Amino acid sequence: MPWPDRMLPVAPARQDTGPGWWWLGVHGGAGVSTLEQAVPGGRDAGRAWPSAGTPQPVVLVARSDAGGLKAVQSAAQQWASQLVTGVELLGLVVVADAPGRRPKALRDLLYLVSGAVPRLWEIPWVEQWRLGESPLTHLPKECAPLARDLTRLIRPA
Repeated sequence: MPWPDRMLPVAPARQDTGPGWWWLGVHGGAGVSTLEQAVPGGRDAGRAWPSAGTPQPVVLVARSDAGGLKAVQSAAQQWASQLVTGVELLGLVVVADAPGRRPKALRDLLYLVSGAVPRLWEIPWVEQWRLGESPLTHLPKECAPLARDLTRLIRPA
């Protein structure tokens, strides 16, 4: 596994939060604050790997543009190289950066980076989110399986 180009910092996990998972935005503007509202149960890791005595469940979050996907690639390399310990990587959420079909180069890059994480969830473009409207009033159908999967992963039957 190649050494990551950029590395995210590691920070102590806040203990004031209950069960759930950490949303780790791998770059600014990834969509973490929107996902916190749209998919209850997760909390913002503050763009740093959460570190604690017990393994911390983490979901990487990125936009679907080239910069976002390359940031995912670096974060996945950092995790796979065991430069981060005490993390249970649940998967990756990719939030669309534009309406419509993704260009082939970005589809190919997403295919490549998604192979380095356990699961991939994709959230489509939501114009109302761009305009600052509440994620709760314009919830794409893809949020329901994401919430269901994460809840099952955190609280197995």
